[in-house]
Amino acid sequence: MNDALPLLFDESAREFDIADSSAKLGAMAKGSAAFRYADLFAGIGGFHAMLDHAGGRCVYVSEIDREARQTYVRNWVEPLPPAQRPIVNTDITLATPDEEAVDVPPHDVLAAGFPCQPFSKSGYQRGMEEARGTLFWNIARILEDRTPAVVLLENVRNITGPRHTHEWDVIIQTLREIGYRVSATPSVFSPHLLPPSLGGTPQVRDRVFILGTYVGRDRALSETNVPPTVVRAPVDGWNVHHWDAEWILDDDSTIAEVSKYRLSVDETSWVDAWDDLVRRMWAAKGIRLPGFPLWADDWAPERGLDPFELEAMPRWKSQILIKNARFYDEHRSIIRGWKRANPTFNSFPASRRKLEWQAQDTASLWDTVMHFRPSGIRAKAPTYLPALVAITQTSVIGTRRRRLTPHEAARLQGFGRALSFDGQRDTASYKQVGNGVAVGAAWHVFRTHVERDAADLPDALVRAVRMAPLNPTGDALAEAALIHEARNTPALTGPVAS
Repeated sequence: MNDALPLLFDESAREFDIADSSAKLGAMAKGSAAFRYADLFAGIGGFHAMLDHAGGRCVYVSEIDREARQTYVRNWVEPLPPAQRPIVNTDITLATPDEEAVDVPPHDVLAAGFPCQPFSKSGYQRGMEEARGTLFWNIARILEDRTPAVVLLENVRNITGPRHTHEWDVIIQTLREIGYRVSATPSVFSPHLLPPSLGGTPQVRDRVFILGTYVGRDRALSETNVPPTVVRAPVDGWNVHHWDAEWILDDDSTIAEVSKYRLSVDETSWVDAWDDLVRRMWAAKGIRLPGFPLWADDWAPERGLDPFELEAMPRWKSQILIKNARFYDEHRSIIRGWKRANPTFNSFPASRRKLEWQAQDTASLWDTVMHFRPSGIRAKAPTYLPALVAITQTSVIGTRRRRLTPHEAARLQGFGRALSFDGQRDTASYKQVGNGVAVGAAWHVFRTHVERDAADLPDALVRAVRMAPLNPTGDALAEAALIHEARNTPALTGPVAS
C-alpha cells in the first residue's frame, strides 16, 4: 500500500477515523441534542443533513412542494421516534401572521434556501417594511420573534449581481435591524472547491451564503465592517482538476432499470459522428477542437461571408460565424473526409449539428461529460460536472453511455447512498436535487462561521460543531476519492521531493 494511505486515518491531519466518528454521532443521538434548528424552504433536506451531522435536532420544517416534502419526511422524519419528530409545515406564509406571534417553535439555528423575489422600491426604506410581501419577509418575521443564535441563508449567485443590488441591500439591512451581525460582502462558494475529506463533490455550484449571528440591534447596526465568512477558493490545497466524475457513480449492474438511462440509438449516432471528427483532428494534426461553438451548417469559406449581413447581426453571432468559416478554411480536407464518412450527419436535428467543446485535451467525445442542449451538444472534461438545476438536460457520462441517475445526482449534492426517492418519478427527483443545497458547501460555511463567531454563540452549539467530523457527506463519494486526495494533496502528504 502507498505510504501516504495511513494518513487517511490520521486524526492529526483530518478526522477520517470512521469508528471514532460513529462513536461521536452515536453519543449525540443517545443524549439530548446540542441545539435546535428550523429548516425553511427545506427541499429534500440538504441543510438537515449537515445540521444533524453537527448534533442538532430539527424542530420545524417547511416545504411547499408536495413531492419534495414527501421525500424529506421519508428520509428525515419517519425514521425518528415520534417524540423527536419536527413539526412539518406546508406553507411558511401561514405560520407568519402580521400581528401575532409566529407559529414556529424556539430554535437556535434557522436555515433557509429561500427564493429570490423582487422587492418593492417605493420609498427606498431598505428594511423590514420593504421586504413585506416577499418570502424573505416571512423569514424575517421568524427571526424577529425567535431570534435564533445563527441564521444561514442560501441563494443563487445572481442575487448579488447588478440587477439585484437593491434586493441585496434590503436583505442585509433587514437582518441588521433585527439584530444580526452580517457581512455586506457575499460569501460565494461551491462544493468542488472542497476536498473529498471535507465534504466536497465534483459539482461546480456557486451559491451565495448569508450568515448572521444575533448580537442585538445596536451592535448589528454598528458592527458592519464584517468580512465574508468564506472566499471562493480551493480549500487546504485541493486541486479542483483532480476531481473525477466516476467517484459519484454507481456500478451499472446495481442500477435498477439501467436501460432507461442509456442513450438511444439516435443519441449514440450523434455522438459517434462528432467523435469521429474529434479523433480525426487528433490523428491528422494532434490538436483538439476549438472552444467556440462549432456550427456545421455554417462551414463555408470565409470569403463567402457577406459583410453587410454580418454587420446586421448581433456581434456574438457574427463572431461565431467568422470563427467557423476560418475553422473550415484551416481544416477543409479533414472536414470533407469526415462528412463523406458520416453521410447521415445532415439528417440530424439542427441542434445536434452543433458542438461546443469544453473538454480540453480529452481524446474522445465518449470520454467527456455531455449535455444535449437546445443550443447544441456541450462536452466537458470528466473532472467535475456543471451545477445541477431544477429543469435542465441531465448530464451524460460518456464512458457509461448513459445519463446520470437521480441517486447519482443526489450524491453530487453530498447526500449519502441511503437517501431514498422510493419509486418517485425521475423527473420529480431530478427537480428536487437541482433545487437543493449542497451539503458539503453548506457545512463548510456554517462551521467556519461558528468557529469565527464562537465568542457570541451558545457554548453547546460551538462545542457540537467543533466535535462533529469534518466530512458531513458520508459515503456520497467512492473511497477512491479519499485515497486520491491523500496521495495528491500537499497538505496531507507534505512537500513533494524535487
